[in-house]
Amino acid sequence: MKLQDNMTRRLVTGIASAAFAFGLSGCMHLHKAPKLPVLPPVLTPIPLVNVPPQANPPLIAAPVVSLPPMPIAAAAATPRRERRRLAPKSATAPAEETTPEPEPMTDEAAIGDLTAGGAANPQAQHEAASLIRTIQIRLNGLSPQIARRQRSQVNRVRNFWKQAQEALNSGDVEGATTLATKAKLLLDDLDRLGGE
Repeated sequence: MKLQDNMTRRLVTGIASAAFAFGLSGCMHLHKAPKLPVLPPVLTPIPLVNVPPQANPPLIAAPVVSLPPMPIAAAAATPRRERRRLAPKSATAPAEETTPEPEPMTDEAAIGDLTAGGAANPQAQHEAASLIRTIQIRLNGLSPQIARRQRSQVNRVRNFWKQAQEALNSGDVEGATTLATKAKLLLDDLDRLGGE
């Protein structure tokens, strides 16, 4: 039985390799692209032909385009809204006061009042520093069990706290407040999870 299996295996292997070899050689002969004859190189120069321009080339008239009128400045283009005037309730009511016309907006007025940040606004700087100190105290006061169970969230809080300190040290009070607020919200979640 063993001898017969061995012979069968050899026979199958031989047939498979013969079919593979025939398939490769058959593919090569059947699917060859036809060869095109090679053209001989041009050895003599060929003179170029100059095409003379036409004496009267046809002209195409430019189309007439009607453009819309020029836009008017935005401040002058907006219609003014009139306030509704209520009829006096009694005949003894005083005459209505006329409101003065508002002055046209300038570029500075359109932006609005800007507040100075950094050292010029010490109240915001003090609030940011206080919030950062509070977060530090709360982080140090976390129980070890909560710190172990919620390690990833504690690490996020520490990261926001550190970034808030760096932002405050660099003078970015608004960024420090934003980062400290994120850390505070995450700490609030930690306290809520720890209390459950």
